[in-house]
Amino acid sequence: MNPKAIFNWSSGKDSALALYRILQENRVEITSLLTSVNKEFQRISMHGVHVSLLEKQAESLGLPLVKLELPAEPSMEEYQELLFRTMSKFKNQGITHSVFGDIFLEDLRQYREDQLQSIGMQGVFPLWKINTTDLIHEFLDLGFKTIVTCVNESYLNKSFAGRIIDKDFLRDLPADIDPCGENGEFHTFTFDGPVFKNPIGFEIGETVKKTYPKPKSGDDEDNEDYIFWFCDLKAK
Repeated sequence: MNPKAIFNWSSGKDSALALYRILQENRVEITSLLTSVNKEFQRISMHGVHVSLLEKQAESLGLPLVKLELPAEPSMEEYQELLFRTMSKFKNQGITHSVFGDIFLEDLRQYREDQLQSIGMQGVFPLWKINTTDLIHEFLDLGFKTIVTCVNESYLNKSFAGRIIDKDFLRDLPADIDPCGENGEFHTFTFDGPVFKNPIGFEIGETVKKTYPKPKSGDDEDNEDYIFWFCDLKAK
């Protein structure tokens, strides 16, 4: 019998490919999806996708969805407390593993593993250290379809928001941008592919600019805010 696991679902391409791989490998039994959601706006953290589309994804995937509802701007302490409570509930249900779509950010993986270790769970990383160019081409070759819902203006301009990722998109990316956006350059919503029973219907709405304050360090003279462009998607 395979160990039970939750899957940390962001709604985007890395999650979709990681889920595909973990289901193919049959190493763990996925019991549910876990997604962080802004409680006030009912949108997926960072990706900006409304929960109505998240719920349609979960329905098409055939997996129960657990939403980790967060305040609009949670402190790290608030986030860790809410996460600890949620993960402890999973642990009490006999779930021992937690699956992520991370690829190469060492500090992020270490953070996740430290949090899991504190409650006696283990992390699983199906995409870890795989070349990101290879991953995005595998994603497309498998028939997945995804749209860019958020871009960080520090890396990309507004024109990339709302684009479907295809070969043209990859050709248009600047040379210094990771093709999977692993450094936070962009985030996506995956609406079709081999893990879904049916495509997720949506309409493309307006693209909205949002600014967020940068954390200030003692010797930091750069006081400019972070600027993100969010392409709104509406469920059909």
